[in-house]
Amino acid sequence: MDLLNTLVDKGLRRELPTREEALAVLATSDDDLLDVVAAAGKVRRKWFGRRVKLNYLVNLKSGLCPEDCSYCSQRLGSTAGILKYTWLKPDEASQAAAAGLAGGAKRVCLVASGRGPTDRDVDRVSETIKAIKDGNEGVEVCACLGLLSDGQAERLREAGADAYNHNLNTSESTYGEITTTHTYADRVDTVNKAHAAGLSACSGLIAGMGESDEDLVDVVYALRELDPDSVPVNFLIPFEGTPLAKEWNLTPQRCLRILAMVRFVCPDVEVRIAGGREVHLRALQPLALHLANSIFLGDYLTSEGQAGKADLEMIADAGFEVEGAGEVTLPEHRATAGGGGCGSHAGGGCGSHEGGGCGSHEGAGCGSHAGGGVCGTAAAEPAAPAAEPRTDLVAVRRRGAGTDLAPNA
Repeated sequence: MDLLNTLVDKGLRRELPTREEALAVLATSDDDLLDVVAAAGKVRRKWFGRRVKLNYLVNLKSGLCPEDCSYCSQRLGSTAGILKYTWLKPDEASQAAAAGLAGGAKRVCLVASGRGPTDRDVDRVSETIKAIKDGNEGVEVCACLGLLSDGQAERLREAGADAYNHNLNTSESTYGEITTTHTYADRVDTVNKAHAAGLSACSGLIAGMGESDEDLVDVVYALRELDPDSVPVNFLIPFEGTPLAKEWNLTPQRCLRILAMVRFVCPDVEVRIAGGREVHLRALQPLALHLANSIFLGDYLTSEGQAGKADLEMIADAGFEVEGAGEVTLPEHRATAGGGGCGSHAGGGCGSHEGGGCGSHEGAGCGSHAGGGVCGTAAAEPAAPAAEPRTDLVAVRRRGAGTDLAPNA
């Protein structure tokens, strides 16, 4: 398929696809799915080999959030039966993190519900970062605390944080449909604050909220403009008790196409399969490892994941290997050039503004929004309807942080 050959060539050169090419990936048929995975897999292996980075979530403060994000079980007005607790003490958080590190995780993600941290909250998290790093040499720590105020990113960096996560989640044009208590611009501002403080920026999306293909491409191109080092791809977990509980729009095949599109647009960035992979990818999870080079081990913030042992077996059985603590995740040009890689605004590489590049809305010729595909490709077949809702796969987390039970790692 000419489209896939073109995308592989561009990915190996870190050259950004056109919007029309990205849309065409999402429009490919199930008959072509394995070809799409194989093509994106070539790009993944070029920059990350067969390594899979393991990350481990610790929910420092769960539930009772004042924000109204429609997708979130911790939102204002949520009736989902999730765990609710206030801040874990530093030693409690460190003990929770130890389980994931023992399972092979090299990054601990410290997450807290809420609009954003107070200065006292930053102090708490700083103490937690120190407790984790004192007991685990070489561990990476990523904080995810909501919207940052001036100076807070710098304080987290000084405390030892390596990265900061704040997702864009969906396109700017539809953001107001899922959240009203803050804006898309607020989220962009926080990612920029993390960048400016010298933290590795982590920012991604949520698929399955009823968005269009154009919305998915828009948010991924916007992420390229922000130049994060890692892009987590979440698949909506439709919790009962949230406004999006009935949104079951994803099939395993659709999830793979989304991951492939992200890989082609972000060839040399850490692409992480995040929440919802067990719910929506199901038996096709191993195929997704050919597209993404990073996953979460064990459970998520408020929902259960598959057993950590099963994650490790899946990685080995698929012919991949867990990335070691001493290995550098990012390709050398990104790890050492301070942002000269994918998403760079210089050098005509991925993210360059030249040639219909990152975020360009111009040149909507053959294969644009009205006609599907790109020059030389056939019109896409109608999308298959999503399977029946698998509510049996949505399990509220009842172990680990905030409980007396051992975590899943």
